[in-house]
Amino acid sequence: MRFPDRVRLPLAFDPDRLRADLARVEADTTWVSHFVRQNYDGDWSAIALRCMTGETHPIRMIYSDPVRTDYVPTPFLEACAYFQAVLAAFECPLTSVRLMKLAPGSVIKEHTDLDLCAEGGKARIHIPITSNPDVEFRVNGVAAPLAPGEAWYLRLSDPHTAANRGATDRVHLVIDARMNDWLAEQMSLALATEGANA
Repeated sequence: MRFPDRVRLPLAFDPDRLRADLARVEADTTWVSHFVRQNYDGDWSAIALRCMTGETHPIRMIYSDPVRTDYVPTPFLEACAYFQAVLAAFECPLTSVRLMKLAPGSVIKEHTDLDLCAEGGKARIHIPITSNPDVEFRVNGVAAPLAPGEAWYLRLSDPHTAANRGATDRVHLVIDARMNDWLAEQMSLALATEGANA
């Protein structure tokens, strides 16, 4: 089955509790600049909540290797009970999990992540934690209306871009998952519900 380039999953999380765990993490570490510098202007950075086994270098910890499957929780995740509960709601194999921040005035240039599509077996899910009305995330040129606490599958093998033209940080919990029957069912359920409400 081919899915649309965006699906709002039938899951919702408490924005206040998400922000509380974000504050815990930010109190204990610093953000690591994204290593693909040609893809953005400004400040796009991450903190690893799950990383590849044995990684300790901050840049290697935030890298989502499309081949590796041996991902384990970092100490930052272990200190955050609500983030753990959020991840436990996903009944599918998880690989990389990161907090990703786009600071005010920053832009992620249009690009593609060729391995990130449900049809290829890999899904990237965004859960906004903090945002503002002047944040825009576009896939295939069309804005995706991402709101704090919502969970969205985005087909990022398609062209996409993001911009924060507001005055506050945009932070998302970004989950890389392997497709399985449960996740496909969640996506299909979301589409069926959306069609019924149209």
